[in-house]
Amino acid sequence: MSDEPENLVLVYLRRMDAKFDRVLNELADLRVRQTDIHRAVLATRRDQTSDAETTAHVQAQLDRVRDDVETIKRRLDMVGSA
Repeated sequence: MSDEPENLVLVYLRRMDAKFDRVLNELADLRVRQTDIHRAVLATRRDQTSDAETTAHVQAQLDRVRDDVETIKRRLDMVGSA
């Protein structure tokens, strides 16, 4: 090593540079995590849409079955007078 004292400004700049590198790495990790969360939310929304479509389809089928049962009851004169 040289006998000259180390420049304090350079020491602090190196420390700041190292800290800045750590911050950049953490920011990159956070971006990856945010992207993963965004994908998960989108997948959840797709699932909800699919579930809503399935529910609507099942409801339509139940409505048709109910109408068929009512038709059968009328034809068999099973409809009670209220």
